[in-house]
Amino acid sequence: MPAKYVRPYSKGTVAARARGPVKGYRPREYLTEREIERLMKAAGKNRWGHRDTTAILIAYRHGLRASELVALRWDDIELATGRLHVRRAKGGATSVHPIGAKESRALRRLQRETKTPSRYVFVSERGAPLSVAGYQRMVARAGESAGFGFLVHSHMLRHSCGYKLANDGQDTRAIQHYLGHRSIASTVRYTALAPGRFKHFWKD
Repeated sequence: MPAKYVRPYSKGTVAARARGPVKGYRPREYLTEREIERLMKAAGKNRWGHRDTTAILIAYRHGLRASELVALRWDDIELATGRLHVRRAKGGATSVHPIGAKESRALRRLQRETKTPSRYVFVSERGAPLSVAGYQRMVARAGESAGFGFLVHSHMLRHSCGYKLANDGQDTRAIQHYLGHRSIASTVRYTALAPGRFKHFWKD
């Protein structure tokens, strides 16, 4: 009789996970609204504090991927009418989002304080567009400075946007279009996490 195959022991096995959390382990892939504020506060202490806090705010409020955030141009933004033209990556649907007062104030200040004129909203010290890697490093460093017990990455801001909208009870189809998802299957992950789904299950 042939010997039975035994799966090798690895970090991905139940036995390995049972030993306890590994340093850097993320319990979830999104941040709450309060945690976003905490992240922004930490980013504000950087040399380019206002630029970095504005980048986090815009990425969070509009569910932007890193590549979408760094590609954002001033001609995508209509500050007078409060509109943002979102150009999605990965074949996602483009859309027009409203810009809130907090975002508008942050963007106007950023525009005033940018020393080197550029068509791009977020630029480096030399006036070049902020790179994807540079933006990702900034978010990760802000997460460390904020004292989170897990690694924070830039894509968590997009997930945080979806979770916030679902938690607020927004329509799933509307969230799909807002985030530019081609399939609604990518959107239901957020509604599945929304605690409001169960609030009427028990009444005492």
